[in-house]
Amino acid sequence: MNAQFKRGIVEMLVLKVVGDKPRTSFDVIDALAETVDVNENTVYPILRRLTNQGYFTATQEPSPVGAPRKVFSITDEGRSKLSAFQNEWETFLHNVLAILGGNQNA
Repeated sequence: MNAQFKRGIVEMLVLKVVGDKPRTSFDVIDALAETVDVNENTVYPILRRLTNQGYFTATQEPSPVGAPRKVFSITDEGRSKLSAFQNEWETFLHNVLAILGGNQNA
């Protein structure tokens, strides 16, 4: 799969899993890795970018061992971005499946 295309999809999935509940970066990677081939080298920059763009807030929480953990929560702006992303994805997927299925007028 094209790396740029995959990054866009992973960005939507990161928005979704953080939108479901606040998570640490490790929790995000773990949630995604259950169904998608993804690693920290992909997820960390996405978390940083989405936080810088105002889609997430990041708070520090104590860790049982080591340094404090950063916990990401979705903002209202992030929820709007996720909704728009999901609508675009559903339209795109519908159109691709229509073409692959031979029904371009679906």
